[in-house]
Amino acid sequence: MSEEILINVTPRETRVALVENGVLQEVYIERAQRRGLVGKIYRGKVCRVLPGMQAAFVDIGLERAAFLHASDAVPRGTDEEATGDGTIADISRLLREGQEISVQVIKDPLGTKGARLTTQITIPSRYLVFIPHVANVGISQKIEDEQERVRLRDIIQLFMSDQHGGGYIARTAAEGATADAMRADMLFLSKLWQSVSEAEADASAGTVVYDDLPLTIRVMRDMLDSGIEKVRIDSRESFQRAREFCNQFMPELETVVEYYPGDRPIFDIYSIEDEIQKALDRNVQLKSGGYLVLDQTEAMTTVDVNTGGYVGNRNLEETIFKTNLEAAQAIARQLRLRNLGGIIIIDFIDMSDEEHKRQVLRALQKFLDKDHARTQITEVSSLGLVEMTRKRTRESLEHVMCETCPTCGGRASLKTAETACYEIFREILRESRQFDTQQLLVLASQEVVDLLLDEESTSLAELEAFIGKPIKFQVESLYSQEQYDVVPL
Repeated sequence: MSEEILINVTPRETRVALVENGVLQEVYIERAQRRGLVGKIYRGKVCRVLPGMQAAFVDIGLERAAFLHASDAVPRGTDEEATGDGTIADISRLLREGQEISVQVIKDPLGTKGARLTTQITIPSRYLVFIPHVANVGISQKIEDEQERVRLRDIIQLFMSDQHGGGYIARTAAEGATADAMRADMLFLSKLWQSVSEAEADASAGTVVYDDLPLTIRVMRDMLDSGIEKVRIDSRESFQRAREFCNQFMPELETVVEYYPGDRPIFDIYSIEDEIQKALDRNVQLKSGGYLVLDQTEAMTTVDVNTGGYVGNRNLEETIFKTNLEAAQAIARQLRLRNLGGIIIIDFIDMSDEEHKRQVLRALQKFLDKDHARTQITEVSSLGLVEMTRKRTRESLEHVMCETCPTCGGRASLKTAETACYEIFREILRESRQFDTQQLLVLASQEVVDLLLDEESTSLAELEAFIGKPIKFQVESLYSQEQYDVVPL
């Protein structure tokens, strides 16, 4: 499988596309005015402690107070991490209102929710994650070879005595890394933490004491490995920074990074711009003729699978099975591409064959294994729905690029012109009884006025006769189909 990363940089926005075998799989967007907060370390002040929720709200200088749960407020490895019965320690014992604490953002503000925080601070580098105040050593679960796990643990423990406290977790990228490369990472993290500690000592509440790297460099750190054949960057300045980072931390991959000088926009390669636009649509067409319908709500995301125009060549069960198999691959891709997280409910087309059900679930799991975000298929519900979760740390593609429709207010529907007409009739009756007027003026959209004067003209004449007053109409071009005013004159 060939993988390629394309990076488009403009002064106000950086976009990263991960392409596998010529197909767009993931998109990352960072805008200068709305940089993600995940990874930032703040000096914050506890503004409210809520024992009933076992949580606290912390002011870190943002528009909304951030949320800190008790499970994220206990230092790792302490006796208070869990009480004797396995429950989390009481938040009231951990924090008090007005207390200043250092916290790290683990989830960006999403919708109406503030950022999610932790006091269990971590700082990542290329091969390691540094954990201050805890002398533990951990190895990424994705490194499965036991000999390699032991080797990495021995290297970390060998050099830990040279550092000033703290523990380390070996990241997946550390697999096969040399002892010298690991030690260089440890020295880098030790110096970085020392500078963070100094900034922390002088910081007032609501200020940032550590900010993560810009998106281009984070991509180099987190996504660049031997499986990536090429990284193309269309900004010479960003390219130089990326090459310098590679030269320092992963010289063996420096030649993979290329400057793209082409006249053709870099995102026109592999039709990435078109794919991003499609990822904002509600429907996703399948090659077989079937289609998916994805609906993202505050609570969860739902995915409905339909056969559409696919009729198959054999029987109905085979047609359904083939559509569901194709849908499993498409769903895994769409979750990555749209960055959909939280609870996800998938309504595959009902299958009667138990083996077909197992094969579809296995296919879904296989395609989800490629996802960088942690996913878990929990179970198939009694209604035949597949329930799963995907770790959410940043806003979805739709939330980054779009806003709520001002006309429908996010309902995704409008009252029909017919409904508006009948509401206007009731409002005319109400106004005529309430006010002693000579006539009434109705302000409404073109569609509604046309319907009133055409199909509803008989009803309108009867209403005029009933109230004994003439009714005039005025088209308001800025009114939506469900907006209207009835004005007594």
